[in-house]
Amino acid sequence: MRKHLTGLLALAATAALTLSACSSGDVGGDGSTDAATGGTGTAEGTIKIGVKFDQPGLGFQDGDKHTGFDVDVATYVAGKLGYGPDQIEWVESPSAQREQMLQTGQVDMIFATYSITDARKEVVSFAGPYFVAGQDLLVAQDNTDITGPETLEGKNLCSVTGSTSAQKIKDQYPGVNLLERPGYAECVTALVAGQVDAVTTDDIILAGLAATDANKGKVKVVGNPFSTERYGVGLPKDSDQCEAINTAIGEMISDGTWQELLDKNTAGTGYTPNEDENPPTQDPCS
Repeated sequence: MRKHLTGLLALAATAALTLSACSSGDVGGDGSTDAATGGTGTAEGTIKIGVKFDQPGLGFQDGDKHTGFDVDVATYVAGKLGYGPDQIEWVESPSAQREQMLQTGQVDMIFATYSITDARKEVVSFAGPYFVAGQDLLVAQDNTDITGPETLEGKNLCSVTGSTSAQKIKDQYPGVNLLERPGYAECVTALVAGQVDAVTTDDIILAGLAATDANKGKVKVVGNPFSTERYGVGLPKDSDQCEAINTAIGEMISDGTWQELLDKNTAGTGYTPNEDENPPTQDPCS
């Protein structure tokens, strides 16, 4: 964060005391919760948080408003660290640029459907996870041929550059014709236009895309997840903020806010999370 970054562990404790008097789970119209913000933040300066701008229900920008589960979770965590919503600077974080953005200080942390992987942990750190999704497929509404990744042989599939979804296809399904795009909106556009046979990414992302007015009735989620994607909070390597963030996530789950935010942001999509994996237990900080 721009000021007093190293003092956040102490600020987290102060913020927790301040926030304890606030009711939890009162969802505001700006995508934040009263419990998350506690009004004016106790920290000085601003915090730059990386999110997606093109994932309905997770991280979506409409004018100057940011909405979605990732945005709400980030707002809650920032509130526990002492930052009010007016102190958050939202920064678009494309999949292929997330590690670089953390390494170069373009953002202080990232909440952007960011799967925790061993390869990524070599260059950045993670707190969390705060949600567990699974890779799935999006196809045309009338498609009956594609039922899982094993039925993609020789077909055209779209995913996003730098995503774990694209890498899994390259590693495990080499017979698939993979088309990579900067964002999933471009992939869905290609699917609706008949340029690709399917789109792949995490099930919760696909559910949000399929439920938009532009796509409703044109596409569907196959509903056969074939991976486990543990969404973490991306941090600069060896950051000292992991413990404070994990504490905040744990409190968000225990006070009921996590479930409320998930329900709010998936309403109308038909999405059902993996109940065996959610809500998740946070990994120990290393």
